[in-house]
Amino acid sequence: MRKTLSFVVIILALVPAARAQRLPELATPENYKLTIDVNLEKENFTGDETIAIRVLKPTSTIVLNAAEITFAEATISAGGKTQTAKVTPDEEKQMATLALEQPLAAGPATLHIRYAGILNGQLRGLYLSKAGNRKYAVSQLENTDARRMYPSFDEPTYKATFDLTAIIDKGDTALSNTKIISDTPGPGDAKHTIKFATTPKMSSYLVALAIGDWQCAEDTADGIPVRVCGIPDKRPYADFALQAAVVTLKYYNQYFGIKYPYGKLDILGVSDFAAGAMENTGLVIARDLIFVDPKQSSYLLRKAVAQELVAHEIAHQWFGDLVTMKWWDDVWLNEGFATWMSFKPMEAWKPEWNLETDAVRSSTGAMSTDSLSSTRAIEAHAESPAEIQELFDDIAYNKAAAVLRMVEGYVGPETFRKGVNAYLSKYAYSNASAEDFWNTIAETSHKPVDRIMSGFVKQPGVPLVSLKTSCSGKNASVTVTQTRYFRDRALLEAGSKEKWDIPVCLKAGKDEKCELLATKDQQIALPGCTDGAFGNAGGRGYYRSGYTSENFNQIASSAESKLSAPERFMLLDDTFAGLHANTLQASDFMTLASNLRDDPSTDVMDQLTNYLQFASQYLVNDSDRPQFESWVRTTFGPVAEKMGWQSNPQDSDETRARRAALLTVMGQVGRDPKAIALARDLMDKSLKGEPVDRTMLISAIPIAARNGDAALYDAIIAHFSQIKTPEEGLLYGQALCLFSDPALLTRTMKFAVSPMMRAQDAPQVFGAVLSNPAGREVAWKFIRDNWPDVSAKLSNYSDTTVVGAAGVFCDASKRDEVEAFFTSHKVPATDRTLKLTIEEINGCIDLREHQEHNLQTWLQQQPTGTATGAQ
Repeated sequence: MRKTLSFVVIILALVPAARAQRLPELATPENYKLTIDVNLEKENFTGDETIAIRVLKPTSTIVLNAAEITFAEATISAGGKTQTAKVTPDEEKQMATLALEQPLAAGPATLHIRYAGILNGQLRGLYLSKAGNRKYAVSQLENTDARRMYPSFDEPTYKATFDLTAIIDKGDTALSNTKIISDTPGPGDAKHTIKFATTPKMSSYLVALAIGDWQCAEDTADGIPVRVCGIPDKRPYADFALQAAVVTLKYYNQYFGIKYPYGKLDILGVSDFAAGAMENTGLVIARDLIFVDPKQSSYLLRKAVAQELVAHEIAHQWFGDLVTMKWWDDVWLNEGFATWMSFKPMEAWKPEWNLETDAVRSSTGAMSTDSLSSTRAIEAHAESPAEIQELFDDIAYNKAAAVLRMVEGYVGPETFRKGVNAYLSKYAYSNASAEDFWNTIAETSHKPVDRIMSGFVKQPGVPLVSLKTSCSGKNASVTVTQTRYFRDRALLEAGSKEKWDIPVCLKAGKDEKCELLATKDQQIALPGCTDGAFGNAGGRGYYRSGYTSENFNQIASSAESKLSAPERFMLLDDTFAGLHANTLQASDFMTLASNLRDDPSTDVMDQLTNYLQFASQYLVNDSDRPQFESWVRTTFGPVAEKMGWQSNPQDSDETRARRAALLTVMGQVGRDPKAIALARDLMDKSLKGEPVDRTMLISAIPIAARNGDAALYDAIIAHFSQIKTPEEGLLYGQALCLFSDPALLTRTMKFAVSPMMRAQDAPQVFGAVLSNPAGREVAWKFIRDNWPDVSAKLSNYSDTTVVGAAGVFCDASKRDEVEAFFTSHKVPATDRTLKLTIEEINGCIDLREHQEHNLQTWLQQQPTGTATGAQ
């Protein structure tokens, strides 16, 4: 399952906060024969289910998972006898106990159940979706919601085959995990019955069913039928995702020792979906963002759809579907693998997208969370649905992917590939643990991968590898020391017990030296001393690098010419980490920012802009703001002038994205009047239906909205009736969160709690207004004053957006308000998120205390400039 897109925050599905209990080990399923009769008009369904089981030991009870299920009849047959079972539901445990008068002997048995369920509005189980003035039925069963669609052994280790039949309205069709093998009229004149082929063995949460008037774009990959489907008006926008899917499937067929084993691959985009996408075997279901306008879509959306949705979910067909974790503690075996793997086909298909730097961005994003004491280890215990849901975070996705990338670099890509394929072959159609994986890689590589991965998987936190270089003639001796990095300076200075086996790769000039740092400190010899020692060659290592001031200045002065884009990104991120640790100063960051002003990498420029925006919000006081903004305009204005604002047909995607990044830094951070005017002009043209570079528009909209008035706000509202693509709807929906006028932002918040706002989107709006500096107080007051309305949009979700977004505050009084409010007004599955949020605020307070004066002094030493953006 894809939790988020970098292009936009995507909301996760929630499961209830009730405590769960593991099923007793009484029986295992072997096959489900499941008939679902869906009534879209009445928003419910009935089920007829036969489960072939193997009883493990004599028992008078069988326990299944079930939630929001009404049992009509349950019988169990074994040894030639059929008994009617007494069904006792336990809603709190989401279980039902089937009790018999005569005990079952160990061996085969058959359960037959007739039941009824609802098409809920909670985006879980088999739920109701609406689009185009009609209703649809769509499933989303991960993590623990198969039990809402059918009584089941709803744990990942209970793999079985499935024979699914759907009884649906005439005129509609159904999609599921496998191909349709029959489609017959009835029962009755208004229905028809679709039967699907038997699935391979798979876990209960991977079953999928979607009912509606779907239309599909079709192709093949190595003989496998591939389709991208959606409601009829989305069919013209399906071709890009289809192309990405075909490319990806062919790549994976070459990479893996096992070719795609499921016969067909469908990707369905739907209007109402809680996650970014879900990897159901043979039927990926995703947000309708997969539908890309080939004429107007932005480069950023195309890249996100191809890599973060399509490639990620198809990778799951091997990592998660073919081989599944034994329990949710090891969900990283699904999500970390798919995240790591998703970059590979895209790098081969679109090398100009520079995805290697995106992989470093993913890694450093996880490091941000992992720098807090409330983080968790990659492998973390969970029992209840809420606890399981909380595991779907940056640690499971991005940290796990970063560790895999680091180990791949350590053993070599081809050796790692052989180990991965050995692992897949050994555990195909079964379940595996973390130890199963790293032991296989260790056996294949004959390197201590088990020690390396055990340290990174079982321990929380990110290492800090500090470098101290001394020169002797033409050679350098680098002392490398490891400790756990904390954003909290007191914790960092106190030291910690954690120790890792870290594959450390240093770089001096063009030379690299890699060694395994298995002790607290050791010496590494390097040729050359002139450019300093960069601590993370290729940006492959999952660790922070700590530099002395002298070493840092040597690296920073030549970073743009001597370091690759991934390395420059890592240096930039490590520099800001050094500000928190107080080992580097704000003046060091500003000097590096100046050195990177003409950086050709969009990723580097974007991250640089993010940090300049952070500095503007939290480290620059009002008296110094004019000088700070003048410095931004003077520094980046000549770069923008040289590039020019006008897009050319021959421009590459990267050039367009870099131009858009410059517009953001000039208009948002530098407050350049000409950049602001350009942003408004682009937005006005777009609202009028004139062609506009969509990548530039992504940067223009926040600038125009920030400086916009009620007339612009109303023009955006009026424009929604003309919107054709999900991307455009997303962009203009975002704009309503970014105005500066408190009255307009209050209108946005009221709209978010209204029935007109889809439940999946409301938390995103709350978070976006909170993240807007002008909307912070507006949103926070609205949330507290209207909590019943706000929580109604959250009550069916494990949504961390609102609690996490409260981390934008940077003062003690607001920290105390946030902690008190969310302690007394709990949002399910956000216990860890609240702790992380409070740490974020504390870290900001400490950073401001120690860096604000240094930045102020540095600014006062800069000449006043007048440069502005391009004409």
